[in-house]
Amino acid sequence: MTRTTGLITIAATAALLAACASAPKNPMTFFVTSVGSGNGADLGGLAGADAHCEKLAAAVDAGGKNWRAYLSAAPAGGAGAVNARERIGKGPWQNAKGAVIASDVAALHGANNLTKQTAITEKGELINGRGDTPNTHDILTGSTPDGRLAEGAPDTTCGNWTKSGEGSAIVGHHDLTGLKDTRHQKSWNSSHGSRGCSQDQLKASGGAGLLYCFAAN
Repeated sequence: MTRTTGLITIAATAALLAACASAPKNPMTFFVTSVGSGNGADLGGLAGADAHCEKLAAAVDAGGKNWRAYLSAAPAGGAGAVNARERIGKGPWQNAKGAVIASDVAALHGANNLTKQTAITEKGELINGRGDTPNTHDILTGSTPDGRLAEGAPDTTCGNWTKSGEGSAIVGHHDLTGLKDTRHQKSWNSSHGSRGCSQDQLKASGGAGLLYCFAAN
């Protein structure tokens, strides 16, 4: 009897472990970071920004999906420009609550499903927008509305995401709301330039150094 009971217990334990091992990970493939780097727009470059996305995703069991920050970067060191739209995979992407925000890259930069209610953090939480205190709707992108490097100004990426002082970066409004009822103010990825690159300067224009993160797998 004892031996039989022991065998049953072992079998049950093995089945439980197998079920846990095969249980799907968090299916989230898009989020807005709940926190910034803490050093303004100095993210440690694109690699540091990607690592920040991975770290936050891993904390909610969604790591290991080739997370990429939605950021563009200027030509440097012999390398050409980097366009945000070309580094985030093909889609589709869904948020922490399962809402699909876009089916592919074209839809993301067209009629997407990004709103204040869907552009949520890796924890599934809303981010403060215009009218909230503090307002943190400025999301770093360095990009044009179609997801390419924003040009026409001395600096649109805070030194390719390595500056935390002087400079500027193009930001988008995750809540699609701004001071005026214009296309740019309603843009999720290309609303205006920041007042600077430091944490305080980002806060002054309604930001916190937050990023859009996409699973490129």
